[in-house]
Amino acid sequence: MIKILANDGIDPIGKELLEKAGFQVDTETIPQDQLAEALKNYDAITVRSATKVRKELIDAVPNIKLIGRGGVGMDNIDVEYARSQGVAVVNTPAASSLSVAELVFSHLFTGIRFLQDANRKMPVEGATQFNNLKKAYAKGTELSGKTIGIIGFGRIGRATAKVALGLGMNVLAYDLYPSESEIILEFQGGKSVSIPIKTVSLDEVIAGSDFLSLHTPFAAKPILGAEEFAKMKNGVGIVNCSRGGTIDEPALIEALNSGKVAFAGLDVFDNEPTPLAEILTHPKISLTPHIGASTNEAQERIGTELATLIIEHFKK
Repeated sequence: MIKILANDGIDPIGKELLEKAGFQVDTETIPQDQLAEALKNYDAITVRSATKVRKELIDAVPNIKLIGRGGVGMDNIDVEYARSQGVAVVNTPAASSLSVAELVFSHLFTGIRFLQDANRKMPVEGATQFNNLKKAYAKGTELSGKTIGIIGFGRIGRATAKVALGLGMNVLAYDLYPSESEIILEFQGGKSVSIPIKTVSLDEVIAGSDFLSLHTPFAAKPILGAEEFAKMKNGVGIVNCSRGGTIDEPALIEALNSGKVAFAGLDVFDNEPTPLAEILTHPKISLTPHIGASTNEAQERIGTELATLIIEHFKK
């Protein structure tokens, strides 16, 4: 029997599919420093973002035939090395796209209407300073008619563009691999509209956008730092639901304090799981704890897709 350790968990639907196919699935979380010993009893491991599968671990468990990543980014796995050793590595890039895109707009709506600050102050000052708070938050803006710059135009970037276009926004997109593509908006009654999107340079996206959303894998150095902030429009809003390290956080704090950046929405951080105190307490930052793909629907899709990939691999 094929034994699988789902070390960061798996949706019950995915677990059921695997078990019906004759696999044993264990969902107990093994601490990172005990994985090398524990994995000697398994044929495969699935992870999310918490568990790391590096060269040393791969070398220690030559019995492992497959590493599955429930989600998109695989920077916690030494993918090329694993494959060079004959270990299959699979992920589920499409399953969480909509959930991440919707979280991007949760942060954008929060930022343009000051919800992150209002939700902190209303419980404390709402009963005595209601009119003052009303005045303080009376200068919100709308997303419609504004331009969103999407840095990284893969599946999640495209899903984000689709939501943006549906809201009446303009889209500027940048990707390492320039492309021309179409975003299809579907309406009730079966009608659809195809909107062409052509990627442009990173500088064009940075300089021409009212809001910026990052959708890139982990980078060796920040994509947005002090130099990039200087090129942006005054009062830009920035959202990062991709990877920690893609924004220079001290430079972001400086840009927020100066007013260059109006607000930021962060789902990922440099120092997870212990973000900088200045990030956690800043009144212009909307915060979530790396939950981009954490919806019931996305988890079901991830579990189903991951189970299907594992079954296909071992049934070959």
